[in-house]
Amino acid sequence: MQKITTPINDLVILEPTVFGDDRGFFMETFRAEWFPEHSFVQDNHSKSVSRTLRGLHYQLTRPQGKLVRVTEGEVYDVALDLRRASSTFGQWYGVLLSSTNKRLLWVPPGFAHGFMVVSAAADYQYKCTDYYAPEDEHAIIWNDAALGIDWPTSAGQPLLSAKDSQALAFKDAPVYA
Repeated sequence: MQKITTPINDLVILEPTVFGDDRGFFMETFRAEWFPEHSFVQDNHSKSVSRTLRGLHYQLTRPQGKLVRVTEGEVYDVALDLRRASSTFGQWYGVLLSSTNKRLLWVPPGFAHGFMVVSAAADYQYKCTDYYAPEDEHAIIWNDAALGIDWPTSAGQPLLSAKDSQALAFKDAPVYA
């Protein structure tokens, strides 16, 4: 497993070693020793159609670290640093994750997170360091001009849930200390 640093503090791309031949491939996607300071308590799997945008979501009092990957299709994945004490507070980073490149993204606790499907459909799987707590969920609007996230919208407007279309502007959103 190769760790690739990003310009955002603590946000890391993981590139697995893939062993393949004409029968298929094998790769490790998780080892506890890669995250000795975190334990994962929940696995999630979503399937979404093209142009679906989910996010930017976070839990404030029960922050979740997420280890994310795409097992079918391709997504543009975005993490936004909401840790006020971080030197990269308010900065975002985006990366393409796909079943072809097999990359994983470690999104530490203290980040808002979202993704947009850029293939016909995508299966998206992730491990979480805390349980989903709907009463603690917050969202920042995907197209906040103050953030300037460069979503791949050339195929058309994203498909949003009602909740995501009514998310807060970054300046109005609660953040971490």
